[in-house]
Amino acid sequence: MSQVTTASMPLDSHHPAERLRRVAAAVRVHFTWWGVRRALTAQQKEEIGVACAADARLLTAGKKLVDVRHEAFRKLTALRTRIGQFWRSVTLPYVEPGVRLIKQSGIDAFVHQMEGFREELAEAEANLSADYDQVKADARNRLGRLYNAADYPPEIRGLFAVDFDFPSVEPPNYLLQLNPEIYAEEQARVARRFEEAVQLAEQAFIGELAKLVAHLTERLTAGPDGERKTFRDSAIANLTDYFARFRDLNVRSNAQLDQLVEQAQQIVRGVAPQDLRDNTGLRQHVATQLAAVQATLDGMLVDQPRRRIIRARPGNNGGNHDPGH
Repeated sequence: MSQVTTASMPLDSHHPAERLRRVAAAVRVHFTWWGVRRALTAQQKEEIGVACAADARLLTAGKKLVDVRHEAFRKLTALRTRIGQFWRSVTLPYVEPGVRLIKQSGIDAFVHQMEGFREELAEAEANLSADYDQVKADARNRLGRLYNAADYPPEIRGLFAVDFDFPSVEPPNYLLQLNPEIYAEEQARVARRFEEAVQLAEQAFIGELAKLVAHLTERLTAGPDGERKTFRDSAIANLTDYFARFRDLNVRSNAQLDQLVEQAQQIVRGVAPQDLRDNTGLRQHVATQLAAVQATLDGMLVDQPRRRIIRARPGNNGGNHDPGH
């Protein structure tokens, strides 16, 4: 895997975008997944149209090949969700769809975790394979005349997989020899991309903190009739997780954001969920302080249109899907 920076173009480590460019690598995660939805044939839509006295040409209809609520299938989809959440939790957004930035120092731990996910996914696929005949029999009963044996692969093998790679986001070094002028233009383009990546990271951190603070503040604030609202322990735990992730991934580009994170952390430091349930005064105090943080965060949120850079992704066909930003 190539480094994100090039030795021929030294970077100023004091500038947030250039510092990010020096310490980060691009990482991409994509899935191979059995698509269990199929469009109905023209004849099937015609039959539905006749039954409903509707013009079949105006109908769009589809079917699920299997019951996605089946335990074996739900384990697969839950695992896919966990993988996507993990990928996003240890990375920062980047301007290219399906690509995020990871600290180079965190790559080994990332690879280790992803290999573990691969093993879990293989096991979950094997569990679905063991129940495959039962799943198809259930689908035959549920779908009736819409059941088509040709829709089903002969076996469940290799239909569910996760892969990852570390694509280069830097101009190739050989371009420097071939055309220094184009190489310089590409370097400038990459620099602009990392400037935008810093802005994306800021807005992501601001948006997430605003959401967490707003939720906890709302739960701690009494209702119109003075009734106390319930809240889960996760309202505090999610904030604690955010603080740890912010310390690890913060690009140190916004002093106001740094101060707000520290302020929010001080407000809830040492406060247990049960303390907030038992102590009305503490509950009101924390709610008031968090409301002030929330007001500042709301003013920092910017609705900026994303500049989308579309590139073909290797191996991106109907069975492969990126988990997105």
